[in-house]
Amino acid sequence: MAGLNLRSVLVTGANQEISLELIKQLLGNSNPPEWVFATCQDPAGEQMQELQKLEAKHPNLVIVALDVTDPASIKAAAARVETHLKGSGVNLLINNAGMAKLNTLESETPEDMALVYATNVTGPLLVSQAFLPLLKQAAQGSPQTGLSCSKAAIVNMSSEAGSIRNLYLWHLGQVISYRCSKAALNMLTKCLALGYSGDAGAVQTHMGNSGSDQALLTAEASVRGMLHVLSTLCEKDNGAFGNWEGEVLPW
Repeated sequence: MAGLNLRSVLVTGANQEISLELIKQLLGNSNPPEWVFATCQDPAGEQMQELQKLEAKHPNLVIVALDVTDPASIKAAAARVETHLKGSGVNLLINNAGMAKLNTLESETPEDMALVYATNVTGPLLVSQAFLPLLKQAAQGSPQTGLSCSKAAIVNMSSEAGSIRNLYLWHLGQVISYRCSKAALNMLTKCLALGYSGDAGAVQTHMGNSGSDQALLTAEASVRGMLHVLSTLCEKDNGAFGNWEGEVLPW
């Protein structure tokens, strides 16, 4: 992670395993970010106890309430983050908040489909829109040239389940709304890459686990790999779909 020099990073869905491990490793880095913003729907909830303990130990960690399905909540979160940054902006936005419903083609419902899309697709769009001004501030204030996560970037946490060609683990579960939402998130990522590349740097779709050894891959190992990949991203990766090892995945 030597090439990843972040002044500030924001992670959504901070109560989830991958996000929590990301935050732990960022804070434990020899050169940790000046600010790590961890967002979730309910900062006082029972699921946040481990993160609350980290916040008590690390003054550079700030837990922020943010519901990715609520535009007012997103706007309020962006305003709170801005007060801490004092004009320096956000270097890296990681859209990790997500959900799944274990439905088959026969059991899928309009209600579940709408909820999963609101969380997994519309949520990352709204969060990216709200934090774009802070990403622009970071990019404009950075001495770096080209695109990189250390300058300003959006990372959307997707899944190989969203790959139309691979149809990852179909035999183990259809999870229709989840698969469709991640395929849509991949398209959103490509659109963000085209629309924001002049302002916010690299936009990368990234998955947490990969391959037949998914059950054997720990969150710690997955995040270690992801952070290494993030440290190497540049122009050629803008809008790419890759796994935690840096391998390009088919759309």
